[in-house]
Amino acid sequence: IPQRDIYIEKDASRNDDLDRLRLATTSALLSRQDVIVVASVSCLYGLGSPAEYMNRMLAVRRGEKLDRRAFFLGLTTMQYIRNEVAPERGTFRVRGDLIEVYPAYEQHAIRIGMFGDEVERIEIVDPVSGEILAEEVAAFIFPAKHYMMPEDQVQKALAEMRKDLAARVLELRSAGKLVEAQRLQGRVQYDLEMIHETGFCSGIENYSRYFDGRTAGERAYCLLDYFRSIPGREKNDWLCVIDESHVTIPQMRGMYFGDRKRKETLVEHGFRLPAALDNRPLTFPEFESLVPQTILVSATPSAWELEHCGGVVTEQVIRPTGLVDPPITILPALTQVADFIERARERAARGERTLVTALTKRLCEDLCTHLDKQGLRVRYLHSEIETLDRLELLRELREGVYDVLIGVNLLREGLDLPEVSLVCILDADRQGFLRSTSSLIQTMGRAARNSNSEAILYADKVTKEMQAAIDEVSRRRQKQIAHNTANNITPETIHKAIRRGIEQELAASRSVRAAAGRKDDKEMDRDEMLEAMHADMLRAAEEMEFETAAKLRDRINRLKASPRVEGMILPEEEPMQKRSTNAGMPGTRASGKRIHP
Repeated sequence: IPQRDIYIEKDASRNDDLDRLRLATTSALLSRQDVIVVASVSCLYGLGSPAEYMNRMLAVRRGEKLDRRAFFLGLTTMQYIRNEVAPERGTFRVRGDLIEVYPAYEQHAIRIGMFGDEVERIEIVDPVSGEILAEEVAAFIFPAKHYMMPEDQVQKALAEMRKDLAARVLELRSAGKLVEAQRLQGRVQYDLEMIHETGFCSGIENYSRYFDGRTAGERAYCLLDYFRSIPGREKNDWLCVIDESHVTIPQMRGMYFGDRKRKETLVEHGFRLPAALDNRPLTFPEFESLVPQTILVSATPSAWELEHCGGVVTEQVIRPTGLVDPPITILPALTQVADFIERARERAARGERTLVTALTKRLCEDLCTHLDKQGLRVRYLHSEIETLDRLELLRELREGVYDVLIGVNLLREGLDLPEVSLVCILDADRQGFLRSTSSLIQTMGRAARNSNSEAILYADKVTKEMQAAIDEVSRRRQKQIAHNTANNITPETIHKAIRRGIEQELAASRSVRAAAGRKDDKEMDRDEMLEAMHADMLRAAEEMEFETAAKLRDRINRLKASPRVEGMILPEEEPMQKRSTNAGMPGTRASGKRIHP
């Protein structure tokens, strides 16, 4: 807020497990040939040079000589930290002839046994129990961070930063912006001292242009460059798949402009050097120049996609389960609320769910309160509800905690809710992007995972957007029914496991291992763990180790007796904070305030 001389630092905190997975992704890309990466549009942001990342990689082979001092220096250069007391991800320790490295991208440790200056053995060990999991002939250790900078390059970057600082301060003073000049001088000088002394400062990514050796306006390296740098492959020998391309492509176009608008304000008022403008996502033309053959996946492709496909369009209308697009009913908007309440009650009595889309967030909340008074279990969902709360709401809908979910523009792409059999679109004849042809098709498609699906449009007239959506859905439905009839297929509602978020999955996995008395890091769900323990118990009994078999039997019984694994807590862990939120509850606003009649 320049007018009040207030600068709010961007929160760049990162989940430790996600950081490990990011590093695991890039290390796998540069060491394997069979890698599939699932990424969001954030893959367009800077990530560090893949060439520098690869060049810093250390290789250790059994039987070869190893210069310990050079090896330790190499680990330190890759930003590994020596920790003899409590080693963790991204550290290493030395105990006599044993060197243990804890890669930043793995859940296990690499133990290197030395005999003099020769590598005698290389073992993969469990970091908790010390159990040897495997023996290897060679090990490859990648950097602990994506940004690798030689010392001479750091000094050169600092010199460039000082030069640009002096020029920018002079420019601001010449324009009479004395406050801005003083602000910039103080902020950048502090960052320079921090980088010189510690090699890091808050917001160091805004100086990435200097450290990468890029010129003004030149793009940064990103995840796509790692695909183009796979050893033994041509730079275009990979495939890019863009899911929900009718939404993703516009997002990519807008990312650059949104980022630049925010940073232009920071530069103008002396919060950042102009180089901060080059800490940016790719522009869309830059993205197009980097990706090779591309598959665009969308149920409602835009004109741009159809044009760039050059006529190569494959229609995937037939579903393996035989499910068809829902039949469409048009009803008057005057009695829409009373009508969908009765229909929602009928669905709830059958154990099915209902989605309702309204035009405004306020209407969502008011409808939610009204339906609650009518005795329906209901929640609302819109953009003011936090992302994690949205996932929780969708999970609870599938679990049957409530029966009706009311939303605005979030009940469209990417929602697979097999329990939902009814979609109601209120005021379907209103003009706007929320009632465009593609929006209507996408929203009605949310019911197409259930064999009892139905879509209802409440409108007083049929707009051209409605008619186009109805015609397209009807065309697909006729084609699907004809296929089912010809092949004697009966549509079946899909069966899909109810998954939790990554943090809950990891916590539940740890709790399963704790209940089972296992310390390994192998990912298993409850049933897999029970099966593995049962096999261990039988093996122990065959080998006459009855005491071990009895312990395993008790652990199996203890695990079976726990109805919800995610509620269990490891003794050595802090209890996972339970999310206590009223998001989407009847009688609440997104801000948490009660509705007063």
